[in-house]
Amino acid sequence: MSKELLRHGDTTINTYIDPGAETSEAYEISKKSRSLARTIIGNVNDEDRVRQRCSIAVGDFGMADLMRFQFDPIPAALTALDQGAPIITDIRMVQVGIQKKGHASEVLCALDFGDGIAQEQGITRSSAGFLALREKLAGSIVVIGNAPSALLSLCGMVTEGIRPAVIIGAPVGFVNAAESKKLLRTIDVPSLSTEGTRGGTPVAVAAMNECITIFIERHH
Repeated sequence: MSKELLRHGDTTINTYIDPGAETSEAYEISKKSRSLARTIIGNVNDEDRVRQRCSIAVGDFGMADLMRFQFDPIPAALTALDQGAPIITDIRMVQVGIQKKGHASEVLCALDFGDGIAQEQGITRSSAGFLALREKLAGSIVVIGNAPSALLSLCGMVTEGIRPAVIIGAPVGFVNAAESKKLLRTIDVPSLSTEGTRGGTPVAVAAMNECITIFIERHH
């Protein structure tokens, strides 16, 4: 695919790709959904593309208005992908949902780490996993779609000097979800989040996968 056709923010009908659509039917469904989303949301830049993808993921164009972008998270994600930085997720569903093709980044799940810390400190397994992964967090891409406790722990580590390349924080729910994302937006690290209680695994995965799609377009 010609790089000239893949200008900044340009996912047109002619150039549209979806690395996760492995059959012609899946691709046509994806393309039609994206065409509608472009019409409703707009298609000016990469942030619009993430808004489109996340709205499609939840079947609600209202999601576009809840997306928050701090300190240019998409360029930060693209740079991290180019460097093969690890992608660290809070739960298995997020890990499984992230596109594995088209990049060299390992996709890890915090639940595979920190069992001892969880027991010792009486904290959630996802929070403990991020504490155990402290040494891997620098320069990483963090994707949180479920656990506000993990995002709060991560924000605490960032204030202590741990610097992920970018944080996609979209935990959902009525306990600490809105608060954890609000806290994320106060720290000076590139981040992509949702306003309020809404979010979840589909949103976090969609945001990450759109960054991966943009990366693939510009490197192949």
